[in-house]
Amino acid sequence: MAARFDPENAAVLVKVARLDSGMSQADLARSAGMSQPHVAAIEAGRRAVSAEVLERLLRAADYRPSIALEEHAAEIVAAGARSGVADIRVFGSAARGSDHFTSDIDLVAKLAPGRSYFDIARFQNDVQSLTGFPVDVVIDGEGRPAFLDETVTVPL
Repeated sequence: MAARFDPENAAVLVKVARLDSGMSQADLARSAGMSQPHVAAIEAGRRAVSAEVLERLLRAADYRPSIALEEHAAEIVAAGARSGVADIRVFGSAARGSDHFTSDIDLVAKLAPGRSYFDIARFQNDVQSLTGFPVDVVIDGEGRPAFLDETVTVPL
């Protein structure tokens, strides 16, 4: 099974998550059950980490899906183009700014004619692989879910 987050990107992921949460290295170390010098070495790229340690640090810093969406927006749009998915918008907690490490990513998009559920599934899997968060995709078109009429969406 593939790691949820890529340990090769640990230095950037940990630092971005920590800064977003307003934690110091010492705060994050305490919350994750490790030493501050260990966190500093990870952020500096001097210490490799396992997928498990990386996830523990990101959970402790409350790494949010909205951060991953912002970081990977261009790649997500490109993945959508490959799958016939366009006009990608975010809704739910990531759009409202109330997301947390345990949140998922809710997307609404249009599907090109002639495309199928396999294309939607491929896109959903691509976004999950890029961000590390579970993803739900709702298709906006004929048979559009009624809840979308009252849902605020934010372009990706």
